[in-house]
Amino acid sequence: MANYIEYINTVLRPQKTEKEKVLDLFAGCGGLSLGFEAAGYETVGFEMLEIACETYNKNLNGKCNAVKLVVDFDYPQADILIGGPPCQPFSVFGRQKGMADARDGFPIFIDAVKKLKPKIFFFENVKGLLFANKCYFELIVKELRKSGYIVEYKLINAVNYGVPQNRERLFVVGHRAKFNFPIPQKKQVTVGESIGDTMFTTPENSKFLTPSMDAYVARYEKASYCINPRDLYFDKPARTLTCRNLAGATSDMQRVRLKDNRRRRLFHYEAARLQSFPDWFEFAGNETQQFNQIGNAVPPLLALQMANAVKECYKQGELYTATEIIKKNIQHNQILPLFENETVHN
Repeated sequence: MANYIEYINTVLRPQKTEKEKVLDLFAGCGGLSLGFEAAGYETVGFEMLEIACETYNKNLNGKCNAVKLVVDFDYPQADILIGGPPCQPFSVFGRQKGMADARDGFPIFIDAVKKLKPKIFFFENVKGLLFANKCYFELIVKELRKSGYIVEYKLINAVNYGVPQNRERLFVVGHRAKFNFPIPQKKQVTVGESIGDTMFTTPENSKFLTPSMDAYVARYEKASYCINPRDLYFDKPARTLTCRNLAGATSDMQRVRLKDNRRRRLFHYEAARLQSFPDWFEFAGNETQQFNQIGNAVPPLLALQMANAVKECYKQGELYTATEIIKKNIQHNQILPLFENETVHN
């Protein structure tokens, strides 16, 4: 437990060692930017939710601008472009309208790539984009490749990168050199290693499931043929943290089963650790706003590893001509999508 906590509290510290500037679109509370700042980059964020911007500005060295991005937005110049375009249209359980959904941020991200012409870009999104909206995803990749980039993508589970949570997300990278995705780790961090010091405690403001909620959960688990109750287990990684199962009183709520069999709802600081946010990171807003920021974030520890991979690629310069880039993209079409061999499902 102490090793994981000490590690994220130490390694995830903003520092400035690189001269390049990173632009983070749809930045949220700054999970991606924290990883890049820990890797030594200067960041500038853009996020429409003011409370998320407040969190970003409270913790990071870079400045987050509280604006709603649109196509043809006037961006400051940057060397690296990152982001998390709104993913609600592509959630497995969401309204899958793709281009017709106003929350879709991909036209904006693609426009930013064309305007800024960064040396390298990448974005993170839910895995539903790769499956339920495959045709739309292929259109996105085609547009990005037309801008002169080798575009690669991989479905990554954060649990294989030191994050104590099964969280599968799609990562897409565009570059003109050679990019290597981070190497998965053999050891998985457990819930106990992350929040074992608070997991079985009951502070004064603890919230417990009521008997009627317990009964509802029991019916839900029976109807869904659930073998193991959807509680957090000390010796296993957590299930995926989402806004819905953190902030909402739902049947799949993230909760701890205490030794007296009561179920306690997570505190925001426990959820933050399970997302690999360090203890010093402060979230602005009320409880629901904090949970929503945490559930929407890219785990900073995974973001750091992606940032280091981006750094290695960036330092190679631009290795390939336009003709060679076309050939590389054809090769990647033949071998992708890439999946984690170590992916864990619970």
